[in-house]
Amino acid sequence: MNQQNKSDALEILIILAMFLLVLVIYVPVAIWEEETYYEKESRYRMQNLNDIQSFFSRLTGGYTSSFSEALSVVNAVRDSSIADSLYIGKQNLFIGNKKYIVDVNQSYGFEFDTTFGVKSFRKDTLLDTILQISMYSQDLGREDTSFIQKKELYNYESSADFRSVLKEEPINRVQAIEYYKTYIPDSVNFFCPLTRDPFNINISEDGSTFAVSSPISTPIIKRHYLLFSFKAKNHGSIKGGRKSWE
Repeated sequence: MNQQNKSDALEILIILAMFLLVLVIYVPVAIWEEETYYEKESRYRMQNLNDIQSFFSRLTGGYTSSFSEALSVVNAVRDSSIADSLYIGKQNLFIGNKKYIVDVNQSYGFEFDTTFGVKSFRKDTLLDTILQISMYSQDLGREDTSFIQKKELYNYESSADFRSVLKEEPINRVQAIEYYKTYIPDSVNFFCPLTRDPFNINISEDGSTFAVSSPISTPIIKRHYLLFSFKAKNHGSIKGGRKSWE
């Protein structure tokens, strides 16, 4: 082998080594992220299904083996409670040709939004008025000044130590407002994101306990570049509100 051939062979080996190095560094990370995604998404959907059944049970007094039925009732009651603030207590709900007698709690809408929602914050600019007031200080033995919001003035005016308002000044202040980005659960939650099979459900004989579990019965293994494998085992279950992964 002449010098040129040796040089070419060395370059090929260097390229192959770099390719293998990239595979060793990045492929395992990508596989791990994929495994984590499916595990989290599967458990997220099971949590949604458990919450849907929990709402359905509180509305109707029992669980149902039909996810679509529970979903339809829970979402329909939420829509009705938004449309009519007096939609509370015992109500007749008609879906298709079926009638449901539901018991709607006054806080149903709030509970729905906080359960099927993501807590977020936004910044609002508020116009406020700050007052400088004069109060007699027992500790100092003289009048002293302080700054308060105008809406709090009535708390001070009733005091025998209150003297007067010295100054009034409007200001803009930024306040963090907490709210929930609500989503409406849908039928995609019925299925495992990895296998596309429906989740397993079980209702105890006395109807008091609901359970949902992953449909993965045997570990799933997928080869990547011959050297690496994507592995997924059963993603757990929720029984009586208790998560197996916790």
